[in-house]
Amino acid sequence: MLRSIKSHDVAIVCLNWAEDEPLSRTGKDDLLAYEDRTSRFFPPAPVMPRIGGLSSGDTGLADENDEAIQEFSSASCQRFNILCSGDKDGCICFSIFGIFPVGKIDINKVPIHVQSSGKRTSYRLQDASISKVSLSRNLHQLVLLCSGKLIDADNLYGSNDISVGLHCLHLDTSIFSNRKNELHQVSQQASSIQDLAEVVRASISMMSKQWSSAMNLFHEKFSALPSLITAHGMESSSEDEFMSLLFGTHTSPALHQFLVSSLGEAGLKRIAKAIDSAGTELRSVVSEHLQPAVEIISFRLAELRGLARWRSRFQNIGLDEKLMDGVTEKIGMLVVQVERFSRVAATVLYLFQNFFNWVLKCVKILLSEPTDQVPPANSELVVIFLKFLLDKDPIKQLLETDQIFEWDMDTTRHVEKLVVFGGFTDTQFLERSLVKQFTELEESMKEAFLMPFTTISSQIHCQGLLPLYPTTSSDALSSTCAPASISFYKVEDSQHSASSYSLTDYICFKIPDGSLNLRNCVGVIKNFCESSTCSRPSLSGFLLHIPDEYECVDLSLYKDNQVVLLLSGRSLSESPVRSWMVMLQADNFSFSPLSRTGLANCYFLQELVALELQLDTDHGKVRSIPHPLSTPLAVSASRGVGCVFSSRRHALVYILDEDEDDDEDEVSDME
Repeated sequence: MLRSIKSHDVAIVCLNWAEDEPLSRTGKDDLLAYEDRTSRFFPPAPVMPRIGGLSSGDTGLADENDEAIQEFSSASCQRFNILCSGDKDGCICFSIFGIFPVGKIDINKVPIHVQSSGKRTSYRLQDASISKVSLSRNLHQLVLLCSGKLIDADNLYGSNDISVGLHCLHLDTSIFSNRKNELHQVSQQASSIQDLAEVVRASISMMSKQWSSAMNLFHEKFSALPSLITAHGMESSSEDEFMSLLFGTHTSPALHQFLVSSLGEAGLKRIAKAIDSAGTELRSVVSEHLQPAVEIISFRLAELRGLARWRSRFQNIGLDEKLMDGVTEKIGMLVVQVERFSRVAATVLYLFQNFFNWVLKCVKILLSEPTDQVPPANSELVVIFLKFLLDKDPIKQLLETDQIFEWDMDTTRHVEKLVVFGGFTDTQFLERSLVKQFTELEESMKEAFLMPFTTISSQIHCQGLLPLYPTTSSDALSSTCAPASISFYKVEDSQHSASSYSLTDYICFKIPDGSLNLRNCVGVIKNFCESSTCSRPSLSGFLLHIPDEYECVDLSLYKDNQVVLLLSGRSLSESPVRSWMVMLQADNFSFSPLSRTGLANCYFLQELVALELQLDTDHGKVRSIPHPLSTPLAVSASRGVGCVFSSRRHALVYILDEDEDDDEDEVSDME
């Protein structure tokens, strides 16, 4: 597991990952190419810390090879790509590299404008649920299928009984294409910052657990002393007893019993070893994970701050200079807090070491000689230890959220004077703990990164609507899971350069039995997305009737305008049920033009006459599979393979571009 990201509040229904096409890049892209300079000044970024002795499997990580994971998941070595995810409540989220969220659209709130007979009517969807999303490879448009009820937004109090059905929507996502260089630069930095923030969080959590475990053992052993003091009828405290021992060189009966019997030499050595191990772990986590992560975050945020000042390029995507100034100051404060923690931890561990050495000498003398006299100690260090460590734990306080520190007036005045020379405007930051400062940094980053998220979301608009078929309210949920596929194919532009091309969208879907008075039918539509920059072929499509002895289990668009149908034979007798994988060339069928103008409750597929699918014709390839199949069907155009699942829970992988006789030995059967 590389990452776990919560972008939806309900179940995710569909995913689509679109990567920027190299051919879609222009000379301007090369001119504005951006180099991530972090590797020039810093070693490789730190990874999550691990508790000593645990393997990666114990900590839930995917692989022991951290460098391989880091290289695989590094955003800086990837082409610009966007993950689109749709959920059952009608929300679509956009995440660059699948990590950095840059937009979210609620289809229920998107205005849908339809031009009909010279009149513009506004609609909106109610109780929408996304079933399919597909972002074009040039990132200009998104086509989605969703079920829901269409409401006339201009006549909310009139007759709104338009029907519930499956609708196809075209969203304008040209902001991703027009600003992909800027988005790429910001996402490179932001995604790495988010990864490093997780390293900081894990480092602080591990330090807190390690130190808490050691101090629990310390307090467990030393908690016996107050009970002994009470048992001997004394009214002093533990601190008083050690102070008396330090300056009087004599032990009271309660302290003598505690040192000799309750604690003992072995118990004291055990505590000393536990605290020393915890201190070693703290130093290691700080030097190898926490401090490098904070320093790299500081550099990357400074890079984003510089980009934010280029307003002509980055203001349009929501990178706000003022917010980045605030985040940069917060990370600077965290750098100071990490330095302070290192110094405090070193001091505390030094005091512990001196205290334990002195107590150990006392225990050895008391065990070897019948005396109540003890050796002298560095009184200054022991007094400091007793004054601060027995009452409060500085390391624990720095690792707590609600702890407030008090500073002397000289330090406060010094911090305030530094503001004139570019110091932190928040002069109260030294009163906060390390954890509190990190929490404030996270809140500040969340606010700064929310601005691009909000800005991009506001620039995604609905460009077109096509009602596909009606459904009853009881079928609404099942229509969300109905077989459907969306894809974009390149169309070379012969009138321009060889690298110039456009994209044609294809939408393929199964129509539920009874809808539009059809049974066992599949619809194919192309050229749904309208373009305002060039002439496009008209919207067209065809209906394909599957023979009654077969059922369409699933379908998928393949390369070169091909459609792959997964058919399962209906069990009409006791003979074994067989299945077929049919690959059709869509252009071999007659596409009929469909009207773009009309009312939103008109289903244009009613204009079409269903064509009969003949499996014995030359429309495509038919591959017989000797057992029943189940969803899903998955195809890969780049690899030329298709994967299906049998009822025996076997995964069968076929080479789609080969004839059935040629690839009998190329089927992979995986259980």
